[in-house]
Parts: sequence; C-alpha cells; structure tokens
Amino acid sequence: MGVISMEKVDHLYWLGRYTERVYTTLRVFFHIYDRIIEQPEGMYSKYCEKLDIPDIYTSNRQFVQSYLFGEYNPDSVYSNMKRAYDNAVVLRDELSTTVLSYVQLALDTFDSCGKTTAPLLELQQVIDHLLAFWGGADDYVEQEDCRNILKCGKYVERLDLCIRLDYHGKDLEKEYRKLCNRLGKTGLSYSEKNLERIGEIILKEEDPKRCYREALGCLGGLLI
Repeated sequence: MGVISMEKVDHLYWLGRYTERVYTTLRVFFHIYDRIIEQPEGMYSKYCEKLDIPDIYTSNRQFVQSYLFGEYNPDSVYSNMKRAYDNAVVLRDELSTTVLSYVQLALDTFDSCGKTTAPLLELQQVIDHLLAFWGGADDYVEQEDCRNILKCGKYVERLDLCIRLDYHGKDLEKEYRKLCNRLGKTGLSYSEKNLERIGEIILKEEDPKRCYREALGCLGGLLI
C-alpha cells in the first residue's frame, strides 16, 4: 500500500461506504417519501427489513424524521453522514481541504434541513455536495491508491444496497463489474472465492433473488 497506513486504508474504505450509503438512501427516499407520508401506518416496516435495521418507529412521519435526521438513531442517514465526516477529517492530508469541504457542506446541510417541515429541496443539496465530493476526489486526491480504495468502498456499498433494494439484474451486473475492476487496482487482500460467488449469483443463477442473502454474506466477508 506504499505510504498509506492500514489505519488510513480503513478510513478511506469506510469514507467511500458511508458517503455512498447516504447518497443512495437519499435517492431512494426521493421516490418513496410521498408514499410513506400518505399511505397506511407501518409501510416503512418492509424498508427496514430490506436494510436489516430495527423497526423502532411509531408512525410514518416519525420514521421519516428519525430515519433521516435522528442524531441518536445509529441507523439514520444523518448518523451515516456524520460517520463519513469523522472518517474524512482524519484524511485531510490525503483528500485535500477542497474535497473535505464538500463532506462538511453535506453534513452542515443535514443539520439545517432537519429543522424544516419539507426537507426534500435541502436534501437535494446534500446529494449535490456528495456528487461534488466524488468529482473533487478525482481531481484533487493525488494518490491513485487513495482514489481506488475510496471507490472500492463506494462500489461495495452500492452493490450491497442494490441487492437489498431489489434493483434490476442489469443494474446489479453493472455494479458488480465496477467493483471487480476497482478491487483489482487497490492492492487490498480480498477473497477471490467470495467475489466469484457473488458474480455467479448475479450473472448465472436462474433465480438470483433466492440467493441474495448468500450474496450479501459474501460481500460482507469480501475483504480479508
């Protein structure tokens, strides 16, 4: 890994995962927000089941508020944004101040839009800041190893969420190939057996959904 310490490798990987988790879950929320608010109480339970998070909510509106903005809810999107920021801060030298500032802007926007009754417009700004973060990473992160590890975390998280949220098979295939391509450039130790099995499930199984739980297990144990 050259001059990158294993501690910073870990921070880079999880920064990639947490930023992608926030980005993808917010994009999903833009499509389901109105349905959650308007439909019968408890419709969020299926969403919680898909993401393997505890169903601790008491109403549709309370779910939206707590899941998006709950400071003390470890599964909230806000908590994941805070974890992304915590990982980014210790990587200031690797990321540059410019790239770090986009993570800070995304977190600050979360803090402000949690106080509004119609947060979707402000949440779009969070998505925009995260897109700027990834664009900035390509331009300002000088070490190729750092960029590759960041993007490896990103694609692991994206594939995980795509599987959980029942994305179309073509989307899963596309994200799997991105992960394979990036993983081979990182120099990280990983389980070739797990990676191959994920590919078999996505690309070859006649009924891949039947094996998605196995695929998630392989993905969780991918890095050694």
